[in-house]
Amino acid sequence: MKRRKLHRAVFAAAAIYNVAWGLLTALHPQWLPEVLGMEALRYPELFACLGMVLGLYGLLYLQVARRPESGWWIAAVGFIGKVLGPIGMGWSVAGGAWPAEAILYVNLPNDFLWLPLFALYLWDARGSVR
Repeated sequence: MKRRKLHRAVFAAAAIYNVAWGLLTALHPQWLPEVLGMEALRYPELFACLGMVLGLYGLLYLQVARRPESGWWIAAVGFIGKVLGPIGMGWSVAGGAWPAEAILYVNLPNDFLWLPLFALYLWDARGSVR
């Protein structure tokens, strides 16, 4: 696989990042409103659940790091999430539910930074799709 070492490093880093972000969010779901100076979330369990899901993505990314030749489908799902997540946040910001600054804390580190790296992996791994 072209750039195999790079892809292994990227997905190992994505795994660590997602597990860490997921644990933080699952264990302390009010962190984002606190950082943004917002009132507390009415249903913090929903944000905690998001943290749990993102943490589980980290475990999947670890599998891609271990065997990049067989991770195309996992990475494709992650890539789609990195496209749809900012769309959803944009919708929430436009509707006034979240301040625009939330994009810096959620979408920049969770989506925008990883998007080109996931796209590069998907391009390099396209021949391994089964």
